[in-house]
Amino acid sequence: MQSNYVSMVDLKSSPDTAPFREEDLRQGIELMFYAYRDFTDEPDAILEQYALGRAHHRVIYFVGRNPGISVTELLDILRITKQSLSRVLGKLIEDEFINQRANPADRRRKQLTLSDKGKTLEHDLTSTQMDRFVRAYREAGDDAVEGFRRVLTSIINPEDRARVRPATIRRS
Repeated sequence: MQSNYVSMVDLKSSPDTAPFREEDLRQGIELMFYAYRDFTDEPDAILEQYALGRAHHRVIYFVGRNPGISVTELLDILRITKQSLSRVLGKLIEDEFINQRANPADRRRKQLTLSDKGKTLEHDLTSTQMDRFVRAYREAGDDAVEGFRRVLTSIINPEDRARVRPATIRRS
């Protein structure tokens, strides 16, 4: 007989919290899968026009979000191998979406920035995702948005949480 509760869930945040039902946890996982599928659908169609994929999208996004980022810092964020990043980054540089230059303080380190072409692509990709967030945030309401942020932050490994910039402007 299958239990409705998962006892292995770590609930350190509150010792008196009852275990979560397995079905609730599975629904959360399922919602993440569907949300991610739909969240990436429109950008995937844009990327396809350039023969690029999701790995290229992640690089473009994080280089755009962190102008001057080093290859090492990007590897830390993406948690991919140097070989994988080299292949993706090489294509983005070759296709003139990303500029690479030596760091003036340490010429061995490369700094990455988006070219004008890269900024346009990043805007096109991100604006579709922002539109989806605007619709979802409006539908869910401010309290749900704050709860959503807390849930997603809690899913992120603790050592990486500081990488995410805090929200600075609240919708009125």
